[in-house]
Amino acid sequence: MVSFITSILDIVISDIIAIIQAIGYPGIFFLMLLEGLLLPVPSEVVMAFGGYLAITGALPSFGPVPAYILVIIAGTTGNLVGASIAYAIGYFGGEPAILKFGKYVGLDENTVKITHRWFLKYGKISVFGTRMTPIFRTFISIPAGIARMKFSTFALYTLVGTIIWDSVLVYLGFILGSRWRDILGAFNDYTYVGIGAFFLVLIYLYYRHKKGKEQAAGRA
Repeated sequence: MVSFITSILDIVISDIIAIIQAIGYPGIFFLMLLEGLLLPVPSEVVMAFGGYLAITGALPSFGPVPAYILVIIAGTTGNLVGASIAYAIGYFGGEPAILKFGKYVGLDENTVKITHRWFLKYGKISVFGTRMTPIFRTFISIPAGIARMKFSTFALYTLVGTIIWDSVLVYLGFILGSRWRDILGAFNDYTYVGIGAFFLVLIYLYYRHKKGKEQAAGRA
């Protein structure tokens, strides 16, 4: 099982690298937007690799703004947009909609309840704190929306927490250089769980859908 998840993670990392190498800053923005939408895109890979490319000169600077700052801006902006969409889903859809459709992105009822309780217990500061916690950093957007937290406050806490998280990752990628992958060891447990859960849900939904079609065909 671990080897399967490791293989999936390797594929995800390869795809992330290919996207960033192909389109640069827009790729970083897009990937971090997907992470903000609860999809299994590890920010540790996106931002650390971006930091590595910044130090090698593979990503251009614009005027006086160095490449590593642009990486942080692209990643943070993308994540804020994705988190805002997730907030809107929670705000307008409520918990029933999340429990109904969350399974398609690996979001189960238990995770919703944990993050919801966390939000109710610690309030607004939980939005800031979880932005620096792997896995749960993306899920907190939905409870904030369900609780109808003021959007300007949500956006501010999200922005500040995300800037700190992204800056640390870019800095690590910047100073480690070609050894940027070394930081993954510190996050692997969380990343494996998140990506593994996502793909297990996809496999489960595929086989359930296939079984449903076979049963329907048998009744015809």
